[in-house]
Amino acid sequence: MITKLDVLLQQQPILFLDGAMATELEARGANLQDTLWSAKVLLEQPALIRQVHYDYLTAGADVVITASYQATFEGFEQRGLSRGQARDLMQHSIRLAREARELFWGEASNREGRIYPLVAASIGPYGAFLADGSEYKGGYRLSVGELIKWHRPRLEALLEAGPDLLACETIPCPEEAEALVRLLEEFPDARAWLSFSCRDEQHLSQGDPFMEGVSIGDASPQIIAIGVNCTPPKFITALLQDARQVTEKPLLAYPNSGEAWDAERHCWIVGSQVEGFGKLPQEWVQAGARLIGGCCRTTPTDVWAMRDMLGAFLG
Repeated sequence: MITKLDVLLQQQPILFLDGAMATELEARGANLQDTLWSAKVLLEQPALIRQVHYDYLTAGADVVITASYQATFEGFEQRGLSRGQARDLMQHSIRLAREARELFWGEASNREGRIYPLVAASIGPYGAFLADGSEYKGGYRLSVGELIKWHRPRLEALLEAGPDLLACETIPCPEEAEALVRLLEEFPDARAWLSFSCRDEQHLSQGDPFMEGVSIGDASPQIIAIGVNCTPPKFITALLQDARQVTEKPLLAYPNSGEAWDAERHCWIVGSQVEGFGKLPQEWVQAGARLIGGCCRTTPTDVWAMRDMLGAFLG
């Protein structure tokens, strides 16, 4: 089955993902001191989310990722919303991304030298719902079956809204990767990328071998790209090189800025960040990455800089 992502990769050898959603919302004045994180803005300022999507598109993103990373039935219900209201908010995250895409594509000048962008629905990990930094630790103490049961309602709700693909991202452990791969089998038309958070050049955030996670994704025909996100830039090249030993599927990389997350104080530890990615994206392409973007603390400026730097690869 030829997917929309396959078609774009045939047209353009590298696709550019967007950058951070939550930290970009914060930079524009949104208060995210909440367990819902960026999903809080779906309730309070949805137009701001649409604007961030639009700005990433104008900066050069070929794929925008929805603001559903931390949007869950349980999280919204804790705020007093019904399951119906929670479902609508999750699906609204996809509508906002689509609206931004149509606004962008509706301007003729934006279409020059560009391909029609895709909308990827974010499937954040169970740890994101816990809001305690568990996506950078793992150790959920849940079985694969329990994780499947937890992910099923949200994945179903997001698929009903018709995204182009799913972004299963910031996965810290092989158990959650296995759960998502098995859950996808219940939705045979669905296609997803699988992206892990890692603690160093060889290990997932939980401590398991990164290549174990890659192997799980490689075995699934519904996983159409595999890679790393929300991981310090300095680890990305080695991780991609290891992934290429296991899979021939397209690789993706969208690291964070390099800063560490303090889960207790709910803030980023300033001082260790990379000032932009420098020439690292060239290394990532040479290591096999075909989808490149940014995660926490990156901005539209970073996406523009990567697209400008890698323009020679676009032909």
